[in-house]
Amino acid sequence: MEAPTAKKRKKAPVVFGGLIGAAVVIAGVVYFTRLGKESTDDAQVEAHVANVSARIAGQVKRVLVEDNQPVKKGDVIVELDDRDQQVRVLSARADLAAAQAQLRQAQTQLALTDKTAKANLAVAKGGIAQAAAVTGSTQAMIDQAKADVSAAESRKQLTKLDRDRYEKMLAGGAVAKAEVDARVAADTQADAQLAQAKARLTTALANRSNSSGTAESAEGKLLAASTVDEQLESAKAQVALQEARVAQSQAALDRAQLELDYTKVKAEISGSLARRSVEPGQMVGPDRPLAAIVDLDDTWVVANLKETQLQDVKPGQSVDVSIDTFSGELHGKVDSIAAGTGSRFSLLPPDNASGNFIKVTQRVPVKIKLDDRAGKLLRPGMSADVTIHTR
Repeated sequence: MEAPTAKKRKKAPVVFGGLIGAAVVIAGVVYFTRLGKESTDDAQVEAHVANVSARIAGQVKRVLVEDNQPVKKGDVIVELDDRDQQVRVLSARADLAAAQAQLRQAQTQLALTDKTAKANLAVAKGGIAQAAAVTGSTQAMIDQAKADVSAAESRKQLTKLDRDRYEKMLAGGAVAKAEVDARVAADTQADAQLAQAKARLTTALANRSNSSGTAESAEGKLLAASTVDEQLESAKAQVALQEARVAQSQAALDRAQLELDYTKVKAEISGSLARRSVEPGQMVGPDRPLAAIVDLDDTWVVANLKETQLQDVKPGQSVDVSIDTFSGELHGKVDSIAAGTGSRFSLLPPDNASGNFIKVTQRVPVKIKLDDRAGKLLRPGMSADVTIHTR
């Protein structure tokens, strides 16, 4: 009869061989099960999260939403005290009205300058023509007066000779006293006619001096009226200046109207309100978020794979996703792979050149778009298990 120890020794190789065989089988099953797959439990749900902030500083008048309340794009979330902004709008409108009135005045002045300057130029040109005509007429009068003086002098000489001759004949008793008197009267009349002709010549010469002054005055008026282009350019410049002031006033009004609109803080996207941190009476500004809006209708999964798992991962590959909150699997596809590791885009990225280098396997975010959420409401931050089919 064999000893118990000997029997145990005979069974030991069989048991050991069985264990090795089982291990090989399990290893084979695990290998072939995981062949063509990359899995990780470092995954979470992500969604669009829009922070809500005031565009201007002000005091909160009303808060129109509650925590976790669904909102639509354009819904008013917070109202600020808008009295200051209303005053600015009224002031800007008054400035715009004044600028528009000044523009209309400048446009009217331009039209008036255009007509007046052209009319003055036409009048000045007419004055030149009139002065030239007066000068010509005066010269003709002078020439006529000179001719009259010459004729009067000739008659005077003739009457003087005739008077002297008859006076001598009267002394000799050859003619009657009446004939002598007639010659004396004719000589006296010739004196008067000569004096009259000389007076007309003096008057004509004086008129020539006056007409010369009139011509110079007309030339001066023409010179002043010839600045039509300069006057129009000056008036046009005033119109352009007023147009610029109107545009500036309009911009100020638009800015004031925008600031008035900004007193109503609105939702930029549709979703559910989260992280509300605003109350009536509170002073707020652009630097402080008042709440966040989460778009639960557009969610996806981000899987942080080790860099050693990325060799065969490509966009378009099918993915099985298991959300910790829900039972069952969801399905999707690899949408894209991040351009760098998560640590590289952290607040304090590692600097391996600092001398304290420890090699750590890095993880790279992979975005996964779900084909169908199967009616499950996925919220950002939910944990998930992901398996990517790389073959």
